[in-house]
Amino acid sequence: MTNSADQSWTHAGHGLPSSEPSLNTTAIATGLQLPAGFAAIAGDPELGPAITTNLARVEKKLREAIANSDPLADATSRHLVEAGGKRIRPLLTLLCAHLGDASLPAVVQAAVVVELTHLATLYHDDVMDSAPFRRGAPTAHEVWGNSVAVLTGDLIFARASILVSELGSRALGIQARTFERLCLGQLHETVGPRPDEDPLAHYLSVIADKTGSLVAASGQLGAIFSGADEAYESLLVEYGEKVGVAFQLADDVIDVTGIKIKSGKSPGTDLREGVPTLPVLLLRNAARDGDQSAVELLKLIDGDLSSDEALAAAVAGLREHPVTAESWVVARAWADEAIAALAPLPEGVVKASLTSFAHAVVDRSS
Repeated sequence: MTNSADQSWTHAGHGLPSSEPSLNTTAIATGLQLPAGFAAIAGDPELGPAITTNLARVEKKLREAIANSDPLADATSRHLVEAGGKRIRPLLTLLCAHLGDASLPAVVQAAVVVELTHLATLYHDDVMDSAPFRRGAPTAHEVWGNSVAVLTGDLIFARASILVSELGSRALGIQARTFERLCLGQLHETVGPRPDEDPLAHYLSVIADKTGSLVAASGQLGAIFSGADEAYESLLVEYGEKVGVAFQLADDVIDVTGIKIKSGKSPGTDLREGVPTLPVLLLRNAARDGDQSAVELLKLIDGDLSSDEALAAAVAGLREHPVTAESWVVARAWADEAIAALAPLPEGVVKASLTSFAHAVVDRSS
């Protein structure tokens, strides 16, 4: 129990620490850079400044939402926020809000909710994956241990839940169902496919839950809280699900291309940890169908990859095998389906930007 004389402690530990500097929205906006695929936003004289300003508001509110008067909780909660990130999910919320009235205050709050939810899952994922780095910085469990990292994820999700409850029961329902899918996706990934289940279908289901669900909710909440035409919601949900899957498929291919990506994750990490990804699943199918080169490569991949030399050989072999090119085809097909879902949306910068983003997620080199 805290000492009632300790005036620095606020209810449930929430509140700005006494040393917290004032956050200037204009200064934040000046330093923002939109992710790849959103050039059309930056070039629009009205939409560009509106979204950049709202993104800065999101960033400010994110830092306020995770601030704690308790020093440990404050430090652990800030860890990933201050490491940066593309903020793709809140950006999609803000962008889709321009199908209605994006100036409504609830739009920014909804964008904060989706990013907090995403951040909470990263703390948990990193513990389960024993990941040493996230966004180029040591992961929270490497700094403070697994228990603190998991509890920090729980704390951030609690903050997201407080904010979404203020948006009403519909938003709360969307977030709850999304978080349920995030958890189920992680559970199904952990236990693997059932004996009678196709591993590839299982894998696609996992990433739809773990990645697609929150991307879909991001666009949906933007449409809802801007008062956009209700008909747009289902389109944005379908788009978000499919572009989220395309994004994760592309990440899987990047892992085996030999390129060190900006998050600090080295090529072949998934191979070494035995994480099933699209190129390896396609390789197993090829081996089952009699491809001798796939059979030989699987012997290497399923062997001891603890040495850097063995891992590099596995990465090089998989990069050169036709299944890697086939994986890109599959990822681009998901992106194309996401774009097709947007067909009924009105022409304009919103639709063009969503289309461009779908192309960008499968045309990354890092």
